[in-house]
Amino acid sequence: MIYILDHIGNNIRGQEMAAVHTTTVNQISIDDNGDHIASCSDDGRVVISGLYTRDNDQNLNFDRPVKAIAIDPSFYKHGSGKQFVTGDDKLILNEKGFLNRHKTIILHQGEGPVREIKWRGSFIAWANDSGVKIYDMTSRSRITFIAKGHSERADLYHCSLYWKDDRTLLLAWADTVKICIVKDRTTQDARGLPSRYVEIVAMFTTDFYVCGIAPLENNIVVVSCEKDGQNMEGGRLVSKRPHLQILEPHMDTYEELSNDAISIRGFEEYSCNHYQLECITEENLFYIVSPKDIIVAKQRNQDDHIAWLLDHEMYEEAMVAAKQNEHELKKHTYQDIGRQYLDSLMDEGDYEEAARLCVKILGKSKEKWEEEVLKFHKINQLKAVAPYIPTQDPVLSPAIYEMILNEFIQCDCEKFLKTLKEWPPTLYKIENIITATSEKLDRDRDNKILLQALGELYGYERSFDKALAIFIRLKHKDVFTLIHKHNLFNSISDKIVQLMEFDKEQAVTMLINNMDKISIDKVVQQLEKKPSFLHIYLDKIFQKDPQLSHKYHGKQVSLYAQFDRPKLLPFLRSSNYYPLQEAMEVCEIRQLIPEQVFLLGRMGNVKQALHLITDQLGDVDRAIDFCKEKNEPELWEDLIEFSIDKPSFVKGLLQNIGTHVDPIILINRIKLGMEIPDLRDALVKILQDYHLQMSLREGCRRILVADSFHLMERMVRTQKKGICIENLRYASNVAVFYCRHAFHEDCIPSESCPICSTQRRGPGSKGMFAK
Repeated sequence: MIYILDHIGNNIRGQEMAAVHTTTVNQISIDDNGDHIASCSDDGRVVISGLYTRDNDQNLNFDRPVKAIAIDPSFYKHGSGKQFVTGDDKLILNEKGFLNRHKTIILHQGEGPVREIKWRGSFIAWANDSGVKIYDMTSRSRITFIAKGHSERADLYHCSLYWKDDRTLLLAWADTVKICIVKDRTTQDARGLPSRYVEIVAMFTTDFYVCGIAPLENNIVVVSCEKDGQNMEGGRLVSKRPHLQILEPHMDTYEELSNDAISIRGFEEYSCNHYQLECITEENLFYIVSPKDIIVAKQRNQDDHIAWLLDHEMYEEAMVAAKQNEHELKKHTYQDIGRQYLDSLMDEGDYEEAARLCVKILGKSKEKWEEEVLKFHKINQLKAVAPYIPTQDPVLSPAIYEMILNEFIQCDCEKFLKTLKEWPPTLYKIENIITATSEKLDRDRDNKILLQALGELYGYERSFDKALAIFIRLKHKDVFTLIHKHNLFNSISDKIVQLMEFDKEQAVTMLINNMDKISIDKVVQQLEKKPSFLHIYLDKIFQKDPQLSHKYHGKQVSLYAQFDRPKLLPFLRSSNYYPLQEAMEVCEIRQLIPEQVFLLGRMGNVKQALHLITDQLGDVDRAIDFCKEKNEPELWEDLIEFSIDKPSFVKGLLQNIGTHVDPIILINRIKLGMEIPDLRDALVKILQDYHLQMSLREGCRRILVADSFHLMERMVRTQKKGICIENLRYASNVAVFYCRHAFHEDCIPSESCPICSTQRRGPGSKGMFAK
């Protein structure tokens, strides 16, 4: 029976062809156009049937078994001669002759049965027990003989032939493969040789038996059986499965590129002779024919490769392959593969990895992102996907973001606050999140993280007063930033103490830099109950400009005395706006002697001030400095009176008063027999000071005398000059020097110009120009 199927196995005629043969069909052949099919059988009959017309149908009986047949590739053409070749113990060319009479021509005989025939273009190749021969229909001559290989098994007579193109023949006999090319001779090398010849470009022996051969680009495809292809099982020989292999041929060897075992029904009972390989070169389709199955094989494409990777759960490799060969894919897409990978990871519980891959797999598809987030929500794993959810390009529905934030409010407050800060507030409805946060705070009032988050939300909502109240309560570091950014100074006029308690330095800096918005009086009023804060504030203002807080300088005296004693005396010296008596009372209460001394001096009570220095401090150097500062003789007298019975004080006076008070006064009052430490050094110091003082006086006297004479001389000369100039009008004898100065002749003391001589230079200072 002969069946006609399309390339993927569908019966295109709806039913099988008629039973034109009574026994096994040995071979079929189809012309190049696919219009006619020829078949032969052991019943001796050859049948040619048209698939679309019956005009050229033939049904011939040769009265002997016909083993092979090949129809002319151009059989479908008008006037082609309707040729075909049959093979039994001869190779016979059949054609229509004169008046459509059947004509036969024996092309070859005498070498046993012809087992395989292939006709391509003008060449016919056939195989018998001795080898393969090629016949040229153009020259009507045989052009080559290729001997068969030597097989270890005598029963392997099957030979596979296939024309790769009009000139290239692939042949395999048992374990020998050859590739032959028909070439044209450029010159006649010898008389009687055909114009064409065959060159074997590759020939090698395989480790297996070849059952069929076909081309695949520059490689070859073979159906093969192992040489030890049968095992003894259960007392009988059982064959192994055949293989489909792709080989890269070379001259003497080959390289195996792939090898796939083929599952065929009943392969245990088949041998190498039961398999055959055919192909459609243009579509890279290969047909493995066996007694019970026809298997279609095709070259694996990227879709097949990816399908295999997915079947083996190699998702990452599949994604890489899809990315690199995206333009070749027809069944798979990068996103679909990624979604399968995500589903696999989630099934395995690897939620973090699945969430991380969402960015790469889902891309900018809003719908796919939302669908995937809902999957995470169903399994309570929103916290895994939240860090990767896009906030722009694409922007998801507000409900998605609110769903995640609500999840965090209930389960993870820290994650909620972190996410709230990272996400733009435009992604969700702020009032909904504020409501949810407030409800949670009602049940957990001490939750500072939620309280901070609520403050952030109020800020997003521009309810800055509410946000500020929360941040101040939490002593949050962003309080001052919030105040400055949104100009909330009116809102903090009653919260200054709280701000100071949070951060004194930042609070004072802010208050001083914004005194136009929060007055000094208002701040002082707020801080009066917190003297330490008030002191810091007023001290900073005083450092910036003492005039700004002059009305509070009296208060500052007590503040400095209480909180910053070292700054009190410099403050007392710098300011003129505090009440002296009140300041004195503060210092007396706290027994601040240096400050009392300064205040007494400022109040004019210098004697009492000196008394404090000597009695309370016992510091002679300070007492001397005080007397030098005031420079009043009475103070020196009091100091001498106080010190005269105190050797250490006497020593200090001897060393320091020599330039202010006559030391003889002090020395005369020292009691005889008083032991004064380092007296000699003190006396030497007095003498040195006295000598220095005398030297300075003498120097000053000399300078004074010289300056007096010089000024006198200049005055006299100036007066004379005026008289001479006045007399020039009436004088008959006038002298004019070369320097052009003119004098009365009687007034010239010498031959030099008096004026130029005074200046000690000048041209023509000697000699007269004219008289």
